[in-house]
Amino acid sequence: MAAPDPALRLEDLRIRYDERAENAPNGVTFAVAPGEVVLLLGPSGSGKSTLALALNGLVPHALAATLSGSVSVNGIRTTDAPVSRLSQEVAMVFQDPDAQIVTGTVFDEVCFGPENLCLPVAEIEQRAERALRAVGLWERRFDNPDLLSGGGKQRLAIASALALDTPILVLDEPTANLDPAGIDDVYAVLSDIVAAGTHSIVLIEHNLDAAIDLVDRVVVLDRSGALAFDGPTRDVLAGNAHALAELGVWLPVATLAALRLNRGGVSLDPLPLTSGELTHALNGIRSLPDLPARAIEPPATAGPAVSVRHLTVTRRKITIVRDVSLEIGGGDFVTVIGTNGAGKTTLVQAMAGVVPPPRGTVSIGGLDPATSDARALADHVGFVFQNPEHQFLENTVFDELAHGLRVRRTRLSDAEIEVRVGEMLERFGLGQLRDVHPFLLSGGQKRRLSVGTALITRAPVLVLDEPTFGQDRERANELLSLLRELHASGTTVVTVTHDLQLVAEYASHVAVMHEGRLLAFGPTDEILSDGALLEVAGLVRPPLARALRGVTAHPSWQGVTRLADLPGGDA
Repeated sequence: MAAPDPALRLEDLRIRYDERAENAPNGVTFAVAPGEVVLLLGPSGSGKSTLALALNGLVPHALAATLSGSVSVNGIRTTDAPVSRLSQEVAMVFQDPDAQIVTGTVFDEVCFGPENLCLPVAEIEQRAERALRAVGLWERRFDNPDLLSGGGKQRLAIASALALDTPILVLDEPTANLDPAGIDDVYAVLSDIVAAGTHSIVLIEHNLDAAIDLVDRVVVLDRSGALAFDGPTRDVLAGNAHALAELGVWLPVATLAALRLNRGGVSLDPLPLTSGELTHALNGIRSLPDLPARAIEPPATAGPAVSVRHLTVTRRKITIVRDVSLEIGGGDFVTVIGTNGAGKTTLVQAMAGVVPPPRGTVSIGGLDPATSDARALADHVGFVFQNPEHQFLENTVFDELAHGLRVRRTRLSDAEIEVRVGEMLERFGLGQLRDVHPFLLSGGQKRRLSVGTALITRAPVLVLDEPTFGQDRERANELLSLLRELHASGTTVVTVTHDLQLVAEYASHVAVMHEGRLLAFGPTDEILSDGALLEVAGLVRPPLARALRGVTAHPSWQGVTRLADLPGGDA
C-alpha cells in the first residue's frame, strides 16, 4: 500500500532576511506525514522560528525575506497561495503570544479565526468553548486579554490555534511562559489531538522533559541553519546526545544527568530520556558512590539590597500582589517562582520601579522607586522584561546597548562606550549583528540583547523576568554562568522563572508566590525539598529531584536536586 502524501514538504529551503547576509534555515529538506509529530531543535539563530513562519506563508508574503527552495502544505506551494488560504491548512502559535492577540475579550480572540473562515455562529461558539476549556480559560472568557499573565496569554494563543481546527498545527515554544500545571494541560490537549490522528504537529520546544512522550521524530538544525539530524526520537536524542550537547541544543534532564554520570564512571547505556528511565537505570546498578553533602552557602553579610514592606499592587481594580514583605540581601541570587497569575512578574516589576509601587513600600539601594528619578534608579537596578521587544528603543543592536550608557547622568566618552558595547556584543555572541535592527534578530538573540542592555550599566541589582526564554542550552548556560559570576562578585540577582531545574542549579534563595501572596522565602534547598509547600503553590519538584527521589536502592542519592552535585564533568 502506497504511503500517503506528506502533510508538509520542505525542499532545499533557504531563507534570508533583507538585512542579513546569511541564510537561516540553509538548504533544509524534510517532510512531515499526516498525523506525525515532529520536534524541531537547533541553536539560537539557526532559523527554527523562521522555518516555522514559512510553513504558513508569513515568509515570504508578510515578512521582508528572500525564500528559495520550496514549502508545500497539503500539496499547496506556500509561495503560490495567500496567507488567508494557507491559514485553512496551518494554524500557528507564535513564540510571543502578544504578537497574535487582536481583540478585546478572551472569547472574541478565540472566535476571531473561525469568524474569518465564515463558519456558522453555532459552530464558532462551540469551537471557542471547546478550545478555552481545553486550556483552562473558559471561566475567564469575558476578560480582556491584557489582564492575563504571560502564561495566560500563551494559553489563549494555543486555544485560538486549536479553534481553527486545521490539519497542521505549528507551535513555537508553546510552553515557554507556562507553569508546570499549565504545561501538563497543554500537553494533555496535544496528546488528545495526536491520539485522534487528524493533525500533523511541528513543535519547537526547549522543555524536552514535557514533550518527549508526544514526539515521533526529531529534526535538528546546526549553527549554520543546515540539517544536522533527522530521525526517530530515541535514535536522534539518545544516539547523538554527545553531538547535540556540543551543538548546544536542549536535552532532557535525564539525558544530561546520564552524560554527566557516564563521565564520572557510572555507566548508563542506553541513555535515558525520561525521569522514570533514569530512576529505573540507577536502581538497577548494584553500587553507586555515596554523594557528599552539599556545602551550605553562607548567608549574605551585606545589608538588604531590596526591601519590600507590605506591598500591594492593584491594576484595573484587580489586586495582583497582596501585602508582600521580604528582604533580599546584598549579593543574593533570588528566584521568584509560582504558577501563572501568582503575581511574580508584578512583584519584580514593582521592585525595579517598572510598575510604580505605592510610596514607601519598596527600597532598592536606599531609593524609593515610587519617588526616584528614572536615571537615578537606573544606576541602581537593571531590568529585563519577559518580552524583550517591550524594551527596545533604538534601530541597531549597537545603539540599543549603548543607549543606557548615553543617558546616564555621568556621561561616558564615545571611546568608553565603544569598548563597553564591544565587550557585551562579544560576550553574548552578537558581534556580527551590531548594525542589525533589534526586531530582525531571532527570539534567542533578542533575549540576549535585552539582558545585555541591563548588564551594561553595571547596576548593583539585576532583575530578570524569564532570562532564559528562547535560549538554546549553550547560550542559557552561558547567561546563567555570567549571572552566577556577577552574584559571586557581589551583584544582587533577582529572576523569575518557571524552570525549577534552573532554580535548583543557580539560585541561593527562592520566593514562592501564590495568588498574589508570598507563601515562603528561604534557601533554595529548603524550599525545593518541601513537597507540601510546592503542592500548595501548584508546583512540582525539578525533574532531577523527581527522578532521584525514586532511587530507593541508594538512599544518599534521594535528596539531590542539582546536576552539579552528581559525579562527573559537565555534560
